[in-house]
Amino acid sequence: MRSMTGYGSGRAALGEGHVVLDLRTVNHRFLDTRVRLPSRIQGRTPTVERVIRARLERGRVDVTARFEGQILPQSTLDLDRATAVYNELTRLRDALNPGEPVPLALLSSVPDLFVVGGSVDEEELDHSLEAAAEAACDAVMAMREAEGAALAAELTSRLSELDASVRALQIAVPDMVEGRRRRLRDRLNVLLADSQVELEPSRLEQEIAVLADRSDIAEELVRLDSHRDQMLELIENSTAPVGKRIDFLLQEMAREANTIGSKVQDGALTTHVIALKACVEQMREQAQNVL
Repeated sequence: MRSMTGYGSGRAALGEGHVVLDLRTVNHRFLDTRVRLPSRIQGRTPTVERVIRARLERGRVDVTARFEGQILPQSTLDLDRATAVYNELTRLRDALNPGEPVPLALLSSVPDLFVVGGSVDEEELDHSLEAAAEAACDAVMAMREAEGAALAAELTSRLSELDASVRALQIAVPDMVEGRRRRLRDRLNVLLADSQVELEPSRLEQEIAVLADRSDIAEELVRLDSHRDQMLELIENSTAPVGKRIDFLLQEMAREANTIGSKVQDGALTTHVIALKACVEQMREQAQNVL
């Protein structure tokens, strides 16, 4: 079992420095990749996305990149263009408000004043980005494995608690039915004490049988056992992504728990029903991070 939560960083040599990719993943229904590269290499985004989609499955993946050392050609100021722009701004000042200073800071808002001397080797850049992405994915998958092991242990523990609640209900239900049978007899005896009416024993047994049938939760408990066994099998033996299947099983468990709660209207069993529902809800929260 693996988690969808993870972090990994990968670096690869490029030029006289390194390119570093940081990957952060959280839970998501599908694979949602968001890559943010420096503006000068934004065109290489598909290169990074291709590696991530080949290595990772579900989850939202946020990717950021940074450079270490001198990698890209140094940008230089285009003095001729900057001078021309500043002269035009001065002329505008003279026409509108003579004597007003024209700060050089205005040039920072003018695009394309800095030019790149030379160009980076596109093939080398792609190779370095792919290598960094592969290393970052390796680190993410390692963390996902570790997080998945912790989730598996937690879910296994919760399934043991669920099993304990199911066993407690299986033991307590016959006593509950017998208690209802006894209370029904006592109530009828009180009602018929001052009358000449005699209740047929067969009729009483028929009403008790209807009452017992309405309180019967054997089928729900059997299905809970089945869902629990299937979930344990997925946790312990499956190597493929199991998050969606576990989520489905937990939805079914929640439905069975609600049905049991509606059938079992008995104070002595309420504690077990509440524990059962709480256990299922806790597992559903944890399962949101299961890949």
